[in-house]
Amino acid sequence: MTANHSDEDNKTILQQDQTQRIDPIPEISNNEEHEKNALPIGTILEDYEIIDIIGWGGFGIVYLANDNLGRKVAIKEYMPTSLAKRIDTTTVIVISQKYEETFQAGLRSFVNEARLLAQFDHPSLIEVFRFWESNGTAYMAMPFYQGETLKEMLRKMQNPPEEAWLKFLLEHLIDAIDVLHKAQCFHRDISPDNILILPDRNPVLLDFGAARHVINNMTHSLTVILKPGFAPIEQYGEIATMRQGAWTDIYALAAVIYQAITGKTPVPSVSRVVSDTLVPLSELAANKYSTDFLKAIDTALSVRPEDRPQSVDEFRNLLGLKSNQPGNHSKPFTIKKNQSKKIFIFSSIVLLTFAVFIPYFIQDDTESTQTTNPTQHKPAVQKKKNYTPLNALNEILEKRDINHAVSISIKKAKVRIGLDPLQFSINSSRNGYVYLLMVGTNQSDFYLLFPNKIDSNNTIKADIPLNLPRPEWKMLADGPPGTNHFAIIVSDNQRDFSSAGLTGIDPFAKFPFQQAKLLYQNYSGIQPLFAGEAICPETSIDNCSNSYGATVFSIEEIQS
Repeated sequence: MTANHSDEDNKTILQQDQTQRIDPIPEISNNEEHEKNALPIGTILEDYEIIDIIGWGGFGIVYLANDNLGRKVAIKEYMPTSLAKRIDTTTVIVISQKYEETFQAGLRSFVNEARLLAQFDHPSLIEVFRFWESNGTAYMAMPFYQGETLKEMLRKMQNPPEEAWLKFLLEHLIDAIDVLHKAQCFHRDISPDNILILPDRNPVLLDFGAARHVINNMTHSLTVILKPGFAPIEQYGEIATMRQGAWTDIYALAAVIYQAITGKTPVPSVSRVVSDTLVPLSELAANKYSTDFLKAIDTALSVRPEDRPQSVDEFRNLLGLKSNQPGNHSKPFTIKKNQSKKIFIFSSIVLLTFAVFIPYFIQDDTESTQTTNPTQHKPAVQKKKNYTPLNALNEILEKRDINHAVSISIKKAKVRIGLDPLQFSINSSRNGYVYLLMVGTNQSDFYLLFPNKIDSNNTIKADIPLNLPRPEWKMLADGPPGTNHFAIIVSDNQRDFSSAGLTGIDPFAKFPFQQAKLLYQNYSGIQPLFAGEAICPETSIDNCSNSYGATVFSIEEIQS
């Protein structure tokens, strides 16, 4: 994925560092080097305990972890083994000072990609629960997805998939890349091994690899990031007349369908420029699929960018598909309890001369079928969760406005009881009012810490960090040992929490457990109870926004 950036457009998160390097990076490490650089099993990262290593590549390591709610999650660590190494089991440092600039550029891109993905809420895009920086590097926590890649599913099929099934996949994938493109971002790496098919048959786009793109741009290693057959000609070099854009992802998506129908990877675009030997689908699969469908794919596979559909909407219209996007999408986190077999699916970064494989974080407990009926898919019905303060924080995050980005930077993820203060910095993409909620280490005490009786100025300006706690109410770690969980709300309007039973305790306020539980069980509102309600001026009640952005984080208190 990549993005265009301008000073006027703050929606764009990812940006490529234009610095040019002449120092070649070392060869990618072997498996022994990867294992040596991986975090030890049992390592604690924030609220997560590493329980397995499930994949690595030249730019990162993916771990299986348990969170503090007992769920399995995937943790992706930025670890470019050609530039960095690990010392003292956790800390990451560059192997040479001459690689520091490249390492830092990749790190910034990794964090920015995580920040961007955390804003999206679409069932066919990777969900990022949270991201943070520590140990000299950065991490993102994601669901531990179940399923198998489209590449593996197609390999098992005895016959080409039916048109209805392909259109079902395209509807979801086109909607997903539409979300990306509207945020001025492009995937640039769509292929069958980067599309995961979940047990409910919905597809998810994998492997955005922003850090990988930035590092290779700075070291001129273009071959590492291209997949012949799926990469259009504009990805092979910086040609002024061939900019990358929506048409770049559209070409790759069409190439996926071409391979699904023919069983063969399309002729590489760089070869087609010299002599286009690609046989159109309208000839290869005539009378097996509708003419309009085949012609739409052929058009999207045009060598020259200007001959392809220029937008997702244009491609969707050519295919005769409808958008499934009603607005914000909700993708509940689900993990099956009874897994009968474990399969590691490989997400490959195919080189022009060789391939590097990154095992992805996937489990599967069902046999795949050759075809599926899209009409049989039914959305899962979500039951109301039992009341716990942690569930309350999660609901606040789930119901946030994904277009209102809120991020957090923590000074120390682990603080020593009686010695270290809790300190963090909040950033918001919009002006608003900040509310800080905390669940204590016993996981039952639930507080509203800010605003408070000492400090009521909870305004925040867009893109200007707000450092908390302020000196007049600084918070020292005072135990007992454990993890404090926080939620940050940034609201368009000030908010009232009285309906959630908020009770003042000098200088903060608290949601008493039993009272909060009773109120929660009887609550039927749309907004989360513990997100409060917008306080609207009488002059603008009809146009008052109840919207808010949110993020969650945690700080562990340990014995000194």
